[in-house]
Order: sequence, then C-alpha cells, then structure tokens
Amino acid sequence: MTASADEKKTSARRLASEILLKVDTQKAYADILLDHALKSAANDERDRSLLTEIVYGTLRWRGKIDAKLNRHLRRPLAQTDPFIRNLLRATLYQILFLNKVPAYAAVNEAVELAKLRGGQAAGFVNGVLRNFLRHTYKVAEQGQNDQTAGSLAEQFSHPEWLVRRWLADFTVEETTALMRANNEKAPLVVRVNSLKCAREELLERFRKAEIDAKPTEWSPQGISVLSGPTVAELPGFVAGLFLVQGEASQLVTYLLAPQPGERILDACAAPGGKSTHIAEMIRDDGEVITLDTSARGIDRIRENVARLQLKSIHAVRGDASRNLASSVGVAYDRILVDAPCSGLGTLRSHPEIKWQRDESDIKRLCQLQSRILENVAGHLKPGGVLVYSTCTLTKDENEWVVGTFLREHAEFELEDAARYLPDEARHMARRKYFQTLPHRDNTDGFFAARMRKAS
Repeated sequence: MTASADEKKTSARRLASEILLKVDTQKAYADILLDHALKSAANDERDRSLLTEIVYGTLRWRGKIDAKLNRHLRRPLAQTDPFIRNLLRATLYQILFLNKVPAYAAVNEAVELAKLRGGQAAGFVNGVLRNFLRHTYKVAEQGQNDQTAGSLAEQFSHPEWLVRRWLADFTVEETTALMRANNEKAPLVVRVNSLKCAREELLERFRKAEIDAKPTEWSPQGISVLSGPTVAELPGFVAGLFLVQGEASQLVTYLLAPQPGERILDACAAPGGKSTHIAEMIRDDGEVITLDTSARGIDRIRENVARLQLKSIHAVRGDASRNLASSVGVAYDRILVDAPCSGLGTLRSHPEIKWQRDESDIKRLCQLQSRILENVAGHLKPGGVLVYSTCTLTKDENEWVVGTFLREHAEFELEDAARYLPDEARHMARRKYFQTLPHRDNTDGFFAARMRKAS
C-alpha cells in the first residue's frame, strides 16, 4: 500500500520537526541532517522540496517566530518540550511564510504530530496555534521604524548580541541590508576543475542537460547553478570536473598565489575546497600537505581528492594549534590558515549558526586562531607567504587577530590583497585586506590577509 499525499506531507513535516529538534538540542548541522533524510526518505521531489523549505526557512526566521510564539505562552518557549517547541516553530513558519499551505491544515497536521508525544501535547499545540491565528497573524508588523538592536533583531531574526556588534561596525542601513541578505537562500556555486576542463565547457554540458547555470561574477572558475538536480547528479560530478565551493572561498586561493613545484601547507583543510584549488593552480606539480584535526575531515578531503584525480595532495591528521614538527615538518613556501571561526559570514547556507553562537565563542575562537598563526609561522621559509582567512564578519576574529600577530612578528609584512585578486574582484580589497559581504557581493562573508615573511 502506498502512502497518501497527506501522509507524505505529514511525513515531511515530521522529519522537519525532528531535524530542527536535533539542530536545537545537539547543535547539529542542518545540511548534514537534511542530506541524510533526503537520501533515506522515499518521498517525491515536491515533498523533498517542502522538507528543505521548512527546515531552512524555520532556522532563518526562528528569532521572529519565537518572539511571536512567546506572546501566546504562559511560560517561555525555551521551557517547553523540545520536540513540541520545534513543531510549533515549523508550523508557524508555514503559516507566516508559505502561502500555499492553508493555516487550518498546518494546524491540524501539527496537532496530529503532537499526539505522538502523548499526554496534553496535542491540546497545548492546538491551543497555542489557534490562539495565534485568532489574534495576531494577520496584524501588521509593529515597530517597523524602531531601529534599536532589540527591534531589528526580532524583525530580521538575528540574535541581539550580533545585531549590536554589527551596528557598531556598520550603519543601520547596512546592518539591515546585511540581515536581509542573510535571510535569503544561498546560491549553489561550483568550482571548475581547471585541470580537466574549461568553465565554458562545463557550462555547455549543463546547457545540454537543461540545467540553468551561469558564470560567477567574481571568480574566474566559478559557476552558479540556478536550478537542476542534486549535486551528485550534475553532469561531470563523477568525472571530477567540479567541486562545490562558494565564490568568496574560491577567491582566497588567488591571494595565496601558489606556484608549480612549491611545498604548501593548508593548515585547517577539511573538506578540501581550498586544498584542491591549490593543487589545480600549481598544475598538480608540487606538494600540498592538507592538515585537519578530525578523522572524518580527512576522509572528506581524500574523497574529494580521489574524485578530482589529484596527485599532489597528502592529507595528514593533526592539530595546527599544537606542535606540528612530527606531522608536517618545516620549510613551506606558502601556508594557508583557513582558521576555525564563528562562521557568521555563512548564514545563508547555515542559518542555524546564528542560534548556536554567542559572544563567549568569539573570545574562545580568537585565542585559537592566534595560537594557530603563532604555531605555523615557524614552518614558513624566509620570503614565504602566509594567508589567514575566515568566513566570519567579526573584527575580533579578523583584523584584531591579524593585527596582533603582525605586532608580535616584525618579520612579517601585510601585503595588498588587490595585487593578487582577479581583476573583477579587486574592489573586494579594503585597507589591504580581502573582505566580501553578502549584501554587497552576493557571496558569503569572507575575510583574508596576505602576509610575507622577510627573506
């Protein structure tokens, strides 16, 4: 017996609530959970799309949704049963943002799912949602002209501590534009394997397969895939003609400017996007040591290296914040530190990050980033190049870390990023640093600094 359409939809909503529960309580990553669910669930394309939409949409707008729910609860939402809390969030997202879902149907399905928890869960969910429908969901937004951090945080669904930081770094208008951009869907961008084909060749393959794609604006090797099948089903995936990598991330490797025959260290490498780009830029002629702390990360690097058929990369498990002599040796021509960071520049792809970070994480990460820079500096040859990069927008993790390192290491000099970026991307160099912003560049928010060691 096949499941009815209603049962499938309920299954998609149940799966969404379960994924949101794990993201909420286990700090899991939504993309990994979604990938597993989409591979294992026997749903059609429409239901797969619904599941993805509910999960990412709820995470993007969780702050706004929570504020609305809390107005209809006798106790804070954070004190409710975790599954019920995330079921309420997912349902309210459908009511507020998905016009094709009738509100009464979303409520009825939520009540049916709540019955699985037993007790008074179904009555509680029914009461909260119907009370919301009666009183507020058609009411115009309040406080649209209020530009305080708290009001902007609720309106654009970001944590207040983060909004306060951005208001200190940007104007109100730019902070608002940044938050709007963070709430948009991230484009799927791939980097063409230049050792196997040219960008126009891969674009032509996509066109013949009726896949909507176009060249990226800033990276010479990037393609934005606007619509099509899953990544693994795209033409050329199995043959290693491309790798999924964001456009801003691709540009970081140009700052390193690796050359054939060199010995290069990628100190924090998983999943290997920049490492494989380095190997392609040196024409697979040289030695690229890719380091990562996790066994899973090393496995992902090796999978990508094998699919792209690269010979110059050697993946090594190790911790760049500790003594590396036994792991990677000394005397590198170039070192890339794509440092562990708060990831606040990638909220389009990973909206859960804004709910999983707080200010204590920033301080902890700054200390880790400084240790890594300090540790790898001694492994660089005189005259060698050190590139530090992050995918975050906090000055603490970016300018502060680099500035502190340069003050403590007079043998290093900051070089102008504009000299090494592709012509179309040189405007992204600001005060010698490389920086991209989602609302300005339609990319993830990245930062990088290129430093040279005195010879």
